[in-house]
Amino acid sequence: MSKLHLTTYAMPAADLGSENPLPALRGERELHALDEGSNVPREMVDSLIWGHPPNILPYTRQDGYSRERRPRDFRAAVLENETLRAMFLLELGGRLWSLFHKPSGRELLSVNPVFQPANLAIRNAWFSGGVEWNIGIIGHTPFTCAPLFAGRVEGPDGPVLRMWEWERVRGTPYQIDVSLPDGSPVLLVRVRIVNPHDHDVPMYWWSNMAVPETADTRVIVPAADAFQFGYERLDIVPIPHSRGVDVTYPTHIGDACDFFFRLPDGQRRWITALDAAGRGLAQASTDLLQGRKLFVWGMNPGGRRWQEFLSPGPPYIEIQAGLPRTQMEYLHMPARSEWAWTEAYGLLEADPAAVHGADWAGAQREVEQRLEALIPRAALDMAHACGAALADLPPAEIWQRGSGWGALERLRRAAAGEPPFCSPSLVFDDASLAAAQAPWLALLAGEPMPAADPAAPPAGFMAQAEWREILERTLEITPR
Repeated sequence: MSKLHLTTYAMPAADLGSENPLPALRGERELHALDEGSNVPREMVDSLIWGHPPNILPYTRQDGYSRERRPRDFRAAVLENETLRAMFLLELGGRLWSLFHKPSGRELLSVNPVFQPANLAIRNAWFSGGVEWNIGIIGHTPFTCAPLFAGRVEGPDGPVLRMWEWERVRGTPYQIDVSLPDGSPVLLVRVRIVNPHDHDVPMYWWSNMAVPETADTRVIVPAADAFQFGYERLDIVPIPHSRGVDVTYPTHIGDACDFFFRLPDGQRRWITALDAAGRGLAQASTDLLQGRKLFVWGMNPGGRRWQEFLSPGPPYIEIQAGLPRTQMEYLHMPARSEWAWTEAYGLLEADPAAVHGADWAGAQREVEQRLEALIPRAALDMAHACGAALADLPPAEIWQRGSGWGALERLRRAAAGEPPFCSPSLVFDDASLAAAQAPWLALLAGEPMPAADPAAPPAGFMAQAEWREILERTLEITPR
């Protein structure tokens, strides 16, 4: 029977600290920036240069964390049936922290034993482990170390965990609906992004899955080549063998790098990381989520040191799935449109002789056949279509509120006579408003922005064009 409940999860955790009150006016160099000598296909040039924001405003930096870890309880949601138990950390971007396969007693993800941020994300703080949901901006999500809205939706096949937020750089709401119907061998994650604007927006999404790294782990994916990125050049390389090394075994790779696999058009979208026995996590999706990637820290001393600092447990790699082909590019999301897809996560068991054999095409066929038995492509498409019936259903309960910026945008649009930016499924209510939104609420009421203590840090920044217009109008009518 499918069940969903709230709980707490305890682990040693560094203090995240206060956010930096200074605005991030200058953009930092993005690790995925390319040099001029990169081997970039002509058709990719536009998506590689378009849409990059100059900085992370209106978000602030999260750089006040410590390196001292003390036991801490985190708010978590647990969704389970007779086969799988999934746990999500609601205060940390809704990260899928654990996916446990009950019949085998096997954890399918790399579960970090600690919470230890490091300077690896657009807002600085980032931590490893589980499955991270990345939206909006290259360089991890703004919500990596921030709470999402979360609640319970009652579906015909069991409870649904809904998580949602308002992404402020792109001005887009998004929602993640997670279900685990009775008897399902896979966790279903349905994502929807809405562009409420009258213009295209640059859009980006990657689901980043941390899985165990062992000497016999092999990443199987339906591709014959990939873009290899070593944080300077982007080169097309053959798969599985590149420069005399079988790079589908992560421990064969010396330096930290990315492989963005080039899946053929029409090919089912999936990726797996399987051990010596042919078992491990499989991730598949409906076709909109086209990209697949392998990230490794590499086997050199620097990569090993990063592993040990971020996660003082067994080493990990990341297999990933995204909207674009690489993490250097944004896609044009049309005006007044929405994108949605469904991902499936589960234990795949394949013939180890085929998985680890010399015949790469044979290994791909074996995994694809086992994946079709685990979750047929048609069944995943059907689950995605059925999920659409719940997508606009409001949550029966709200368990956690995120930021108040979505509620502020709702009020601004209502005052301006603009249509809502989301359906009733996403509740950005007044209860989420806080001190950071107070000065902007005053402006919305036609009042001058309240005077603030010069010694106090700003309550919150705003970079949205509509608010600049409101501020300028207020200044014009305010007596001098």
